[in-house]
Amino acid sequence: MFKSKDKTNRRKFIKTTVTTALGITVFPHIIPASALGKNGQVPPSDRIIMGAIGVGSQGTGNMINFIKKKETRFVAVCDVDLKHRERAKQLVDQAYKNSECRTYTDYREFLEKEKPDAVSIALPDHWHAIISVAVANKGIDIYGEKPLARSIKEGRAIVDAAEKNNIIWQTGSWQRSIPNFHHACELIRNGRLGKITYVEVGLPDGGKPIGTPPVMPVPEGLDWNFWLGPAPTRSYRGVCHWDWRWIMDYSGGQLTDWAGHHVDIAHWGLGLDRSGPVEVEGEGIYPREGIYDAPVEYDIHFVYKNGMEMRVANRSRLAHGMGTTWYGEKGWISIDRGGLTAEDPKILDEKIVEDDIKLYKSKDHYQNFLDCVKSRKETITPAEMAHRSISVALIGEIAMLTGKKLQWDPVKEQFIGNEIANRLLFRPYRKPWEFDY
Repeated sequence: MFKSKDKTNRRKFIKTTVTTALGITVFPHIIPASALGKNGQVPPSDRIIMGAIGVGSQGTGNMINFIKKKETRFVAVCDVDLKHRERAKQLVDQAYKNSECRTYTDYREFLEKEKPDAVSIALPDHWHAIISVAVANKGIDIYGEKPLARSIKEGRAIVDAAEKNNIIWQTGSWQRSIPNFHHACELIRNGRLGKITYVEVGLPDGGKPIGTPPVMPVPEGLDWNFWLGPAPTRSYRGVCHWDWRWIMDYSGGQLTDWAGHHVDIAHWGLGLDRSGPVEVEGEGIYPREGIYDAPVEYDIHFVYKNGMEMRVANRSRLAHGMGTTWYGEKGWISIDRGGLTAEDPKILDEKIVEDDIKLYKSKDHYQNFLDCVKSRKETITPAEMAHRSISVALIGEIAMLTGKKLQWDPVKEQFIGNEIANRLLFRPYRKPWEFDY
């Protein structure tokens, strides 16, 4: 793993990273000047060697953002879809003006043959735990997409693996690195609204049902069985990559897709991002037919130990729509990607002074991860905080499925007195995949 003092090992490693997938070492005839540390570039001895597992739309976007950083060097990509692999390889090779990026279908082969310092992971939710734990167990730092996991037990397994292996973890909940979100949370944490008694979190309305498309041939180059992985066997019906979000075997719809953003911000402002609610109840509207089965509407109510209440719902049900709105003794403050507003706009101009609480500050989410890889300090969105953010959505999902008001123990991460609900804390894996962390 990269450390600033470990330059000797890094130089040795650089000499052996240019290899073929067959393991035969080759050396480039021409080494670009940038790779030699000229013109203000980072010398090879200080480079952070990276790979990517999952290079669909989000994965490719993350990869491009890392490639732009002068201290990184991408060496390999992994994806079950040939089109994704080849596109990602082409982008890497174009960036470095060579043809050295290696490609893999199976993450296990990737981990066997590659020795990166860090990996960017962007996969369907049902794959997050298996691959994240495997990467963490190799001692490799991870930039992992939200939501952290598809179930509570998987999320805890990721957190435990990250801590056990002392890796750096950054979650793709990048709103924490945006000034407006940071400022809003500092205002709340420093009591500019007084005591907060109620919070609303607005997430998108659900995906529109499409019925049941016919079974069709699996596209050439896509390993559909591997894509399914631990999820139940299912015929290919043209729903893959982006649209997996609306099928509960893989995700929880907009509720779990966006909670890692706006619930995360709600918790950050409240100082509750390492804890959780103690009570939950909710209702959802689900498609009556077709392959999409994630809720198209949802309205969930939470109570925290201090008596504060939170409502998480699809945006058309809420006055402020998308984003996070805190309600306190002195009015409300609301933040989303469209901007920061308040009942009393003057509050937004208040400065955070010397004696106030100062929240972790990051101006660039990707750079924050890389800086922490080098310093070994905690990132702005470590695994534990990501786990707590998505846990709100996951226990809300269970409350909707059971139709019960549930009591939740955020320390033991179990429902109190309801074993049916507790059985839903994990979604069983299809053989041969096993949950044995």
